[in-house]
Amino acid sequence: LAPWIPVVGLEIHAQISSNSKLFSGSQVQFAAPPNSLVSFFDASLPGTLPVLNRRCVEAAVMTGLALNCSINKKSLFDRKHYFYADLPAGYQITQQRVPIAVNGSLSYILCIDNKMSQMVTKTVRIKQIQLEQDSGKSLHDDTRSQTLVDLNRAGVGLMEVVMEPDMCCGEEAAAAVRELQLILQTLGSSQAVMAEGQLRVDANVSVHHPGEPYGVRTEVKNINSLRFLAKAVDYEIQRQIEELENGGTVLNETRAFDSKLGCTVPMRDKEGKQDYRFMPEPNLPPLILYDAKSLPANMNHQQVINIDWIHERLPDLPSVKREKLVEQYGILPEHSFALLNEDGLAEFFESVVKQTRMKPKKVIGWILNNLLSYLKQHSLTVKESPVSSFLLADLLNLLEKKEISSTAARQVLAELWKGEGKTPLEIVKEQKLELLQDQKELEEICQAVIDGQENE
Repeated sequence: LAPWIPVVGLEIHAQISSNSKLFSGSQVQFAAPPNSLVSFFDASLPGTLPVLNRRCVEAAVMTGLALNCSINKKSLFDRKHYFYADLPAGYQITQQRVPIAVNGSLSYILCIDNKMSQMVTKTVRIKQIQLEQDSGKSLHDDTRSQTLVDLNRAGVGLMEVVMEPDMCCGEEAAAAVRELQLILQTLGSSQAVMAEGQLRVDANVSVHHPGEPYGVRTEVKNINSLRFLAKAVDYEIQRQIEELENGGTVLNETRAFDSKLGCTVPMRDKEGKQDYRFMPEPNLPPLILYDAKSLPANMNHQQVINIDWIHERLPDLPSVKREKLVEQYGILPEHSFALLNEDGLAEFFESVVKQTRMKPKKVIGWILNNLLSYLKQHSLTVKESPVSSFLLADLLNLLEKKEISSTAARQVLAELWKGEGKTPLEIVKEQKLELLQDQKELEEICQAVIDGQENE
């Protein structure tokens, strides 16, 4: 039998980093008391009108430029109608017809067989980026058989990034989303913390034989972790293959990923196409953006958004940062990838390098093998590390000057993890660790022993 070809496309909703919502002045704050951040517009009281948040537009333009998109100088807002308890207006304001950015691309790094030394660069096409408002949150209380609605999230600004179906497995999907997450965090356009719902992924999955049209796709909704994304996609691919090989059919449906069972489960049927009754948003004019050429001379710069001005201020993206780390410090590409993959780790590494005499290639070993492994073991972030860059540099200086051995250095590091405020040298003296006054002589003796054994 001809092999099956899986096809994976993603729709990613990223919450925009903004103090207020997309169309109202309500504050945006995670885990605030229910319904404490709701304006009249968010609650859809009659007569209230939307006012577009400039910060959200700038964040979307910045993201579009970083993802190599064409920015539409004129984009439109639409109403998408559906009726649910957490959507008071009965419609969502989005950009269906003419979104703010189109036709981009995202390059990401994929590790072959999970080996950091075997990395390939892949690219996924970005169909579009659109601005839209978030809905509220329904809290289902099974014990009381009731549903409570929290509208704090209603109206929060989102960027929906729609990726073309260019991926073929869960690992690729997770790698692409992780790179997007790093880009958003670098730009500051979204904090993209998946655990707080700031980055949510919908995965469209189908399978087909070579030379045949794409198969019927299913949509796995609201995945909130990279690990779950990879598992959900791979499970769904295998489920569809088994269904077809057993003579069944794949239904066009929406599914959810059950992380406890490790499988996808049906949510609702999509065979009968839902009519969202898209219509132009009557209360918002077209969104007009400018560049340096089209900007009128007498225009107030504070009232318009200049695409070129934003482009000039884009920071170095993760791919550029990796290249600079490799070039500047002579480390391996996979090491630069590991540094950028953890928030704040690259800055920690550079700070240690500036404060120590040890070569960067040696420093990176202590950073990745000791510091990072400890932090992951104790579920700590780099900012929460009990060992500062100063203390680690101080320890590595003792090691580089050959005042202590590598074994002793690890013992000192184990004491530094306790966070008692002691310096490496104080720990060395307190633990009465051996100070190597003549390391060179010791190395010569060891080498002579080795040479003698080889001769025998």
